[in-house]
Amino acid sequence: MLKSSINETKGDKVFNIVNYSILFAILVVIAYPLIFIVSASFSDSLALIQGRVWLFPVDFSLDGYKAIVDHRGINMGYLNSFFYMFVGTIVNIVFTVMVAYPLSRQDLRLRKFFTLLIVFTMIFNAGLIPTYMLIRQLGLINSRLVLIIPKAVNAWNVMVTITYFRTSIPKDLLEAARIDGCSDINFLCRIVLPLSKPILAVIGLFYAVTHWNAYFDAMIYLSDKTKFPLQIILRDILIQNQIGTDLAMTADPETLLMRENLALLLKYSLIVVSSIPLMILYPFVQKYFVKGVMVGSVKG
Repeated sequence: MLKSSINETKGDKVFNIVNYSILFAILVVIAYPLIFIVSASFSDSLALIQGRVWLFPVDFSLDGYKAIVDHRGINMGYLNSFFYMFVGTIVNIVFTVMVAYPLSRQDLRLRKFFTLLIVFTMIFNAGLIPTYMLIRQLGLINSRLVLIIPKAVNAWNVMVTITYFRTSIPKDLLEAARIDGCSDINFLCRIVLPLSKPILAVIGLFYAVTHWNAYFDAMIYLSDKTKFPLQIILRDILIQNQIGTDLAMTADPETLLMRENLALLLKYSLIVVSSIPLMILYPFVQKYFVKGVMVGSVKG
């Protein structure tokens, strides 16, 4: 192991100790809630109610996860969320590239005007009621497309992508391609996109996370429960406590107590299960993350 040839002064050592102490404290503050949620999800509901779960699972149990697998609404919510995430992310990337690439070209007429219009939408918006009226006029109420089409393009991601194209794709490359007879579409599909994997991975992750966590639009525009995303079903369980309310009508104290305990356990199990897809997705785009974000945003 290589050692530094520069001797640390007493002040440097004090600074390092204070710095590591602060970083460790921040790590504990951030990591402990996550560890507690995972531990609680694998603990017995009685131990959870009694407050005996602090760091590690107590009386190991998979009742929460078994209930999730058996819950019909959860499975349907999972399928719907996967649909919204995959289809929505593909639509987002296609439309973002279609908007960003022309605006990154210096030879596009009215480029500054169209860019200004996009920036305008980042500052001002119509508000909830006009947006709802527009969605209704378009016939998207209670349609799966309502969670995809209105959010097909995000202005911030478009600006980041424009900056990436402008700074990473040399103008000389376009001129050389034109000399070889390459059209604009071929240049975009066969040269620009393969060279833009970092930014495509980054904005794809941004869009995927947005779709996976989206619930407000679904709560407003969707009434058919078969189209609800997972987050709406989580909201019903966590906030409205539907399981406890439904079981209260049975007037069976033992069954009611059992389901209330299960509802408490489900809160933690659902958080873990709902986070797994994004935790699996992140490592695949992590290698592009720094380059895509830095080139796309800092230089802009």
